[in-house]
Amino acid sequence: MINAEIAGILIMLIGLYGLMTKKDLIKQVLSVNVASTGLVLFFVGTGYVEGGEVPIMPQQTVVDPLPATLMLTTLVVDVAITSLALAIILRMRGDEM
Repeated sequence: MINAEIAGILIMLIGLYGLMTKKDLIKQVLSVNVASTGLVLFFVGTGYVEGGEVPIMPQQTVVDPLPATLMLTTLVVDVAITSLALAIILRMRGDEM
């Protein structure tokens, strides 16, 4: 089974490839979004502990909740930035569509 870190790196590379090869602005914005999702998957995978427990009254090893919390915030910011970028691109195109 493939672990989350390797899957995150592969998804980031797919997003960067799309960013470098596509000329359409909408496709570039969506490629940045894919790369950001790969980054989120990578960091959430690094916070995972096999057999870990939630940090409320732990018995043995605990899972660090900080990466998941930060990545949740990152996803919300990514959605806002993506929607703003797409709105600006559509506004720039104007009568073309």
